[in-house]
Amino acid sequence: MRSSWPAPPEGIAAPTLTPTGVPARWWDLFEDPLLSALQMQAFDSNLDLQAALLRIEESQARLGMTEATGLPHVNASAGYARAALSADSPLARLGVPTRPYDQYQWGGQASWELDLWGHHRQQTASARAQLEATHWAAGAARVTLAAEVARQYLLLRGVQAQQALVDEHRQIAAELLRLTESRERHGVATRFDSAAARAEQATVEARAVQLGQQRDVLMNALALLLGQPPHALDERLLTRTGAPPMPPTLPVGVPGDLVRQRPDILQAEAQLRAATADQGAAWADFYPRVSLSAGWSLSTSRSSELGNWDMRQFSVGPVVHLPIFDGGRLQRTLALTEARQRAAALAWRAAVLRAWHEVATALDGCSHEHAKRARQQDAVAHSSQALDSARHAWKAGNAEFTTVLVAQRSLLNAQSALTDTTTAAGLAVVSLYRALGGRVGESVTLQTVAEVRP
Repeated sequence: MRSSWPAPPEGIAAPTLTPTGVPARWWDLFEDPLLSALQMQAFDSNLDLQAALLRIEESQARLGMTEATGLPHVNASAGYARAALSADSPLARLGVPTRPYDQYQWGGQASWELDLWGHHRQQTASARAQLEATHWAAGAARVTLAAEVARQYLLLRGVQAQQALVDEHRQIAAELLRLTESRERHGVATRFDSAAARAEQATVEARAVQLGQQRDVLMNALALLLGQPPHALDERLLTRTGAPPMPPTLPVGVPGDLVRQRPDILQAEAQLRAATADQGAAWADFYPRVSLSAGWSLSTSRSSELGNWDMRQFSVGPVVHLPIFDGGRLQRTLALTEARQRAAALAWRAAVLRAWHEVATALDGCSHEHAKRARQQDAVAHSSQALDSARHAWKAGNAEFTTVLVAQRSLLNAQSALTDTTTAAGLAVVSLYRALGGRVGESVTLQTVAEVRP
């Protein structure tokens, strides 16, 4: 990989990037205590993340089961039976007694398969790599969760900023309506002017209702991410604080760190190792398997003889299993594992390439959104000056009221666009750290998954 991130397009104001490592708690760059608190609560209670942790426990159990197959197996058994021969059986006709008798037996068996060709070793390596893959899958879930919490929170603050803006324009619209009605009563303004002022006020009120609905949706979305019921976070989130300040600098590390900090790349790498180990295990199936087995038991018809060593029977020896003909099953299994190994290698390459593109796109997005925000601030300043001029001209009788309405709408649109651009700039930062991987797993220790009850 290159030693530095791609430069932004010419003429675009880029945020300050530093080569220091990506912070584990990158959301603290926004300097918003509530956002940080919501992130930590999400890590503790998000249900999707807890499901990812349970999948780790499943993989740990599978690894333990695989490792157990390579250890010696020892079993003990004991039994009692009362039996009798049928009087019409061939043995009875030969003179064997048919009276009932007791049969006591106890003993043990032991076996151990020698891993001469690495079959079990490869299976264990595959299970261990799968366990590592589930760990990185949980890390990817944490990165996604952190980015989604930050995204929903910034969208909510953007909507609340829009609500504050609408409140200001509601007052302006009410004042203009009052002045227009007064001028109509004195014959200075027309009925058209009053109707236009009322329509403008109704438009602002409708916008306020729409923003209220968007705010409620976003608050419930945050509650869902935190594993809470609807409206559980309303009291904490209803206080309007405005959009969090944009970070002055963005620590992004160096491109070479990308493959070591993106959980999806590390997960794909672990899956590639697992597929390679499965291929090795398939190759080992072509070779003979050698097992050592031993067994002994005491069998007698009298319980008093259970401790008599002369009643013993035993067997000890190796067992060799050599595949000769299985209809091509081993060849097809090997072909299957080879195809899966090649697919896993392609998946790893695709993950790396996708990560590189996502980071490049996120960096471009940060640059463009910051430049757009600066231009939009100029648009707001000019629109504000235009509205002041239009209002003064209208009050002096030198302009129509429609000029004031046009200027007011222009300012409202410019301010709304600035708020949206500010939110988009924050979302671009979130997208950047989501693309970089975030390193969430390095600093966050998740609590034990709570028992799930229906």
